[in-house]
Amino acid sequence: MPIEPKKHEMPTQSPVLRARNFEEVALGYDAVTAVAEANRCLNCKNQPCVSGCPVHIAIPDFIAQIKQQNYEGAYRIISESSSLPAVCGRVCPQESQCESKCTLGIKFEPVAIGRLERFVADYHNQLAEAVTEKPQPNGHRVAVIGSGPSGLTCAGDLAKKGFDVTVYEALHTAGGVLVYGIPEFRLPKTIVAKEIETLKALNVKIETNIIIGRTLTVDELFEMGFEAVFIGSGAGLPNFMGIPGESYKGVYSANEYLTRSNLMKAYLDDPVTPIMKHGKVAVVGGGNVAMDAARTALRLGAEKVYIVYRRSMEELPARKEEVEHAAEEGVEFRLLTNPVEILGFKNPDVPRDERNGFVTAIRCIRMELGEPDEKGRRRPVPVEGSEFELPVDTVIIAIGTSPNPLIKSTTEGLDVNARGGIIVTEDGLTTRENVYAGGDAVTGAATVISAMGAGKTAANAIMRSFSLEP
Repeated sequence: MPIEPKKHEMPTQSPVLRARNFEEVALGYDAVTAVAEANRCLNCKNQPCVSGCPVHIAIPDFIAQIKQQNYEGAYRIISESSSLPAVCGRVCPQESQCESKCTLGIKFEPVAIGRLERFVADYHNQLAEAVTEKPQPNGHRVAVIGSGPSGLTCAGDLAKKGFDVTVYEALHTAGGVLVYGIPEFRLPKTIVAKEIETLKALNVKIETNIIIGRTLTVDELFEMGFEAVFIGSGAGLPNFMGIPGESYKGVYSANEYLTRSNLMKAYLDDPVTPIMKHGKVAVVGGGNVAMDAARTALRLGAEKVYIVYRRSMEELPARKEEVEHAAEEGVEFRLLTNPVEILGFKNPDVPRDERNGFVTAIRCIRMELGEPDEKGRRRPVPVEGSEFELPVDTVIIAIGTSPNPLIKSTTEGLDVNARGGIIVTEDGLTTRENVYAGGDAVTGAATVISAMGAGKTAANAIMRSFSLEP
């Protein structure tokens, strides 16, 4: 039978409907489609796709099980390497990782590995009886700081080997960026909760509302009897542009905007945590977080949403699928455009304080692409005399985040680099004995799957430190 040249399409909600609701956009494969897509896999002997996966899932092996309609067998294979398969199947950039290595992709479209992973995980979560074998305790205790993808992966891998693991989360809900950063229409919170319950079934304990560096320190964790600590606290400190007007009312970091919507339910008619819902919105940035913020603004009731990005569509760093979905839903892309000032109205009846002002527009300058920068991307250069004003009521800054300095400032012997990222060895060991770190706390904002890879690497190193082979 000849190989089908294209991936099987992912069914989705229609753009008109989904732009005004928070239900999941991508609807998932059914069993017939999953088997048909699995049959496109060539089952290469050298398995190049595995090298593109940061957690090294045995991709051809689980796809082979789908071909045989053994979906639980496929899930078991994925679970040997990944603690969050339903999450990864939804939000990982497979097109630049495992699928980019797919041999079929040389001539045709690569196998839809992420869609198949999602299908398998959803089948397990919805239809199968979950039976978790609790490992024999090995007598060692490890504390994990942060319940995002790196922390949960580290905790899950250690728990499977019998470690007594406690995860400490600063917010009131576990999941880290998976719950506060990624919107419901891309990653339903029930999916994250299900993955966390699977970890709890392995005896992973999760303590919320605990801020390490305030409620407890790293030193106190060791005093409590923990023998190793993994820091997976993420990169929750938003970056700003440093332009005039950033402290006006109506200016948000994407971090704050998404947290208010995703975690604090600002989308409700009478929310405890309010958020600007109407008018025109400009989102500055071009990554996945910018797409999430723009699409969230539409669903909250914005009249018009703009993506303002200083490079062209070819340089846009967001996933192709997210960009396409945003455009289909009505987000307008203002490319080769860079803000230079946020304009606002100041109430004459109150002191002249910028914080009393409200956003009315952003002043932008048009850009053109010049010579490549150190990363190989053509550097944007301002076009003289091209400034213009874009009337908006809300501005969301989505140009990245940095690691929060709190843990570093309260932990002796923990070195960081110039960007605030914790310095680690290849095994995830920091400059402090028995303290490991990984994910965005080390690299700055990156992908979910790369953070998971770092958590797995650190877990393996912790196991070896106790002479327990991973």
